Amino acid sequence: MFQSIIDEVTAPVFLPLEILALRLGGAVLFCGLIGFEREAHKRSAGLRTHMLVGLASCVYCLLMLDLIGRSSIYPENVRIDPVRIIEAVTSGVAFLAAGMIVFAQGKVHGLTTGAGLWLSASVGLAVGLGLWYIAALTTLLALVIVRLMKAAETRMKPRRRLLDPESQNQREERD
Repeated sequence: MFQSIIDEVTAPVFLPLEILALRLGGAVLFCGLIGFEREAHKRSAGLRTHMLVGLASCVYCLLMLDLIGRSSIYPENVRIDPVRIIEAVTSGVAFLAAGMIVFAQGKVHGLTTGAGLWLSASVGLAVGLGLWYIAALTTLLALVIVRLMKAAETRMKPRRRLLDPESQNQREERD
């Protein structure tokens, strides 16, 4: 009885344990960088949420790869379609991200955070597939976009107020 439990727990996996740990850790690290930026701006989905989304995406990807590796033991009527995992992760995280988006007082809040969650899922999938360059470059670009674009938007706000006819009308009404 105990031997069957030991055999079950120590069954061979399609990748060496070191690679599995590296991929899981990589997803947590890359998505943590994206989440850290959100956390620094006190957004509702921050460090832990992004890390969990990336980790879960990576796990789903690793499970898919393992199933593909085992496909020879399945009966012939079972179809292997790796795109289904990507679609499932994408739609699941899109649902989660949509919950972050709030429309209140004529303004949209949480859109960038929702997009960050969706992006973290893609980074987790990339790491799970072992596509390190894609994951690293995506993370780098995400950080550049969120940081540099925020700085550019901040600089543009005073100009937008001057050019916006609605804010001009409000100023005239106050005067």
